[in-house]
Amino acid sequence: MPKVGMPEIRRPQLINSTIAIIDEVGLQAATVAMISKRAGVSTGIISHYFGGKYGLLDATMRVILKQLSDGIRERLDNTDHEDIHGRIKAIVGGNFDSQQIDQKVVKTWLAFWAHSMHDPLLRRLQRVNEKRLLSHLKYELKRILPLGKAERVAAGIAALIDGVWLRGALSPDGIDSEQANNIINDYLDAYLPAQTKRGKAGKS
Repeated sequence: MPKVGMPEIRRPQLINSTIAIIDEVGLQAATVAMISKRAGVSTGIISHYFGGKYGLLDATMRVILKQLSDGIRERLDNTDHEDIHGRIKAIVGGNFDSQQIDQKVVKTWLAFWAHSMHDPLLRRLQRVNEKRLLSHLKYELKRILPLGKAERVAAGIAALIDGVWLRGALSPDGIDSEQANNIINDYLDAYLPAQTKRGKAGKS
């Protein structure tokens, strides 16, 4: 994580520059010098506060993940608490929000996923993200399904989100959020009690 004391005015510049450089050349070819030049800061600032480009990737992903979490929370706040189907759709929709499927952000996500397999700090961050998604889904599903089934359906939805997102990320046309939501909604229609589709919570 970045050290305490990083000037807040510099942080957005560095985050945006990291995303831009990854978009242009990929994480492997990206250098601290490229990022610092784009941000208009010295390489020493990055080394001191972030420890290098992977520390900066960690900080960048924390910003992207906070945007994801805030977006899902806002959608849930705007959805009736009794509309279980609608609330799960809100969680899914947050993962395909325009901010999350922006091409530059998508490339940063892909770089993060690839390197999280080898970097303990990034791997922990990825696990937090996974647990948060499953927690959101299970909280809603346990209100209408037995625990075991709720956990299986939550895992299925999470796998669909990741799979559909990844296929779209690797497509020349990018991620189609409408198509993604439709695919996952078909899964929801097959597994959720019919009454939840009318916005009423059923009983498990």
